[in-house]
Amino acid sequence: MARLKFGGGGDWYNGPTEIPNLLAFIRSRTKIHTAKREARVDIMDEDLFAYPVLYLTGHGNIRFTEDEVMRLRTYLEHGGFLFANDDYGLDKAFRREIGRTFPDKELVELPPSFGIFQYPFPFPDGLPKIHEHDAKRPQAFGIFHNGRLVVFYNYECDLGDGWNDAAVHNDPPEKRDAALKMGTNVVVWALTH
Repeated sequence: MARLKFGGGGDWYNGPTEIPNLLAFIRSRTKIHTAKREARVDIMDEDLFAYPVLYLTGHGNIRFTEDEVMRLRTYLEHGGFLFANDDYGLDKAFRREIGRTFPDKELVELPPSFGIFQYPFPFPDGLPKIHEHDAKRPQAFGIFHNGRLVVFYNYECDLGDGWNDAAVHNDPPEKRDAALKMGTNVVVWALTH
C-alpha cells in the first residue's frame, strides 16, 4: 500500500500516522504481511505498479495531468486498486479527476450488502461514521472495470482520521476500531478480488 502524491494544492501528505497504524492493525489481525512504514508514490513513478493498493487522501484540490490520468487508468485496469478517503473538502476535486480518469464510468454507491462490508469484519449497516463533517450520512462509492471494483471512495466518513494515533483526534476506542476494521476490509478486498 502506497500513499499517492498528487498536484493541485491539496495536502496529500496529511495524517502521517494513518497508513502505518492501518498496516500494523492488518499485520496483527490478518495473515497479510505488510510493510512497517508508509511508501509514497507519484503516478508517474517507475515503481507505481509494484503497489497493489494506492491510498489517496487530503483536503482541497487534486489535479492530474493528462499523462497522469492515462497512467492511473492503465494502473487500475491492469490490477491496481485506488482507496480514496475524503478527509473533508476533497470531494469536488476527487469526483472531477476520477471522472477524467474514467469518463465512461460512474461512481456508484455500494450498498451495505456489498461484500467489502462483510469480511473479515462485518459492517451490516455499511460504512461506519468516523468523523462528523456536514452532518450527512457516510457513503461508500466505487468504480468497476470488467466487474472488478477498482476504486473505493469513502465520503462523509473519514476512515483515515480514525487510523491516526489516538491523541490526534481523541476518537473513542470504538470509532478507531471501526475505522481500522473497515480499512482492513478494503485492503483485504483489494488483494483478493
